[in-house]
Amino acid sequence: MQIPEIEIGKTTISDLVDILANNFGENKALTYNSYGINNNFKEFRDICDDVAKGLIGLGIEKGENIAVWANNVPEWVYTQYGSARAGAVLVTVNTSYKSFELEYLMKQSDSTTLIMIGGVREPDEYKKVVKELYPEIDNAAPGNIKCEKLPKLKNIIYIGKDDMKGALSWNDLLEAGRKVSDKELQQRKSTLKPEDVINMQYTSGTTGFPKGVMLSHTNLIGNAKSMAECMKLSPKDVMCIPVPFFHCFGCVIGTLCCMVSGTTMAPVVAFEPQDVMQTIDKAKASVILGVPTMFIAELEEMDKTNYDTSNLRTGVMAGSPCPIEVMKSVVNKMGASEMTIVYGQTEASPGITQTRAEDSLELRVTTVGRALPGVEVKIIDPITGKELESGEQGELCSRGYNTMKGYYKMEEATKGAVDSDNWLHTGDLAIMDGNGYCKITGRIKDMIIRGGENIYPREIEEFLYTNDKIKDVQVVGVPSKKYGEEVAAFIQLKPEIKASEQEISDFCQNKIAFHKIPKFFFFVEEYPTTASGKIQKYKLREQVTASLNRQEDADIETA
Repeated sequence: MQIPEIEIGKTTISDLVDILANNFGENKALTYNSYGINNNFKEFRDICDDVAKGLIGLGIEKGENIAVWANNVPEWVYTQYGSARAGAVLVTVNTSYKSFELEYLMKQSDSTTLIMIGGVREPDEYKKVVKELYPEIDNAAPGNIKCEKLPKLKNIIYIGKDDMKGALSWNDLLEAGRKVSDKELQQRKSTLKPEDVINMQYTSGTTGFPKGVMLSHTNLIGNAKSMAECMKLSPKDVMCIPVPFFHCFGCVIGTLCCMVSGTTMAPVVAFEPQDVMQTIDKAKASVILGVPTMFIAELEEMDKTNYDTSNLRTGVMAGSPCPIEVMKSVVNKMGASEMTIVYGQTEASPGITQTRAEDSLELRVTTVGRALPGVEVKIIDPITGKELESGEQGELCSRGYNTMKGYYKMEEATKGAVDSDNWLHTGDLAIMDGNGYCKITGRIKDMIIRGGENIYPREIEEFLYTNDKIKDVQVVGVPSKKYGEEVAAFIQLKPEIKASEQEISDFCQNKIAFHKIPKFFFFVEEYPTTASGKIQKYKLREQVTASLNRQEDADIETA
């Protein structure tokens, strides 16, 4: 049985909850291996309604911004869909944020409520951050917050078995909803419109301050529906979601792709390869999400322990380009023969292009697919703005239902990202072939210019991946007085393998052009990453620049 047709531009996220409860009420909606939670879609709607009523009971109005700071706990999912039924805008907070970043986000977003856990890496780390921003919290009455640094903050709701002084508990939230009638909730839901902003995601902010990307019901549902169709998702599927909810990968490609297709959500609270594999095994997952580094770790876990992955069929690999050998292992060893690649960015809700389930392995490792249904893609000269022919490299731009409403309170930045014809300028270099399949060749700002020659890190990375000793590699540019920039390679070797800088340099000789051969090789155990798993190349540039005492040679562009 297929889910009823969802009309893009006429459906809200709240409507999705009702569609699933009314048509697939007894089907499993949400399952947590670590919590023993198994909600069907009727139960899921009831819990989301309790959360929605709780928010209304606390006085939260339609369009009011509420922030959630937690990893993939069940309450995150209930808040995502409960807030959508109350018409509150969900502001997602990066789990790696510290006090300065949290203060900025809460102020910039005008969030009136913070829903939080105690911490991720240590039990009370988030509590300590909040106390730093709000020293009076221990003596404050829950629900009566007066924070000098965060003047708009009205509520802190704490998720946890323990309590937090000055904060409401999750049960307090639910209790506040008991005074809100079904009729009042229905009245609120009747005011919701598909074009309303319902989610705000903050970009990583590798240059300047993070920007709040405003996304509407239509942005999100349309994007999730397109990506779910590319994966051929249905109510028969179960999706393992180990990627963080605070990122579009988790809350759109993850939970929302499930909600538009009737697929069961099987989240992992925090990424650990063993927990992911156990979830795949026990939930009989047919869909798996992740960035390449996650899949590499999962494949290593499979070498240690036997897991049943026989139900795996498809999923999404995104965040960074997929090494060919990793994709082969995901297909052949994990069994995900229809694994897809998605390319996009938060400003596009997030998907722009995707490979299809029936695409060849070659297309899945050499391209990021073609435009999603309803999305236009073009490649332009980043200087002149002229549209380029197939096979020519330039900036990838997209346009469609998925383009953000804008950056919150940043009109000029919005104009810089989305032009007057509503084309989103991604800042990514790409080549599109005659069939519309795109290959990302790097960031405009990642391009290395050595002695006037343009060098694209991805090309060198792909070559170095062919070395049997190399597990992963990241290439960046380092300032050089003589050439402007030189090439540096950060290499992860396979377990129990050793190699020297000279050996890898010799491997490059006569195989790639001399000017592309890295001048510097660094062997590393891990890469600096964002909480969503994206490798932060700008930090690698900073590291190599500092280690070579080249900071004075050039300004380092951290983007």
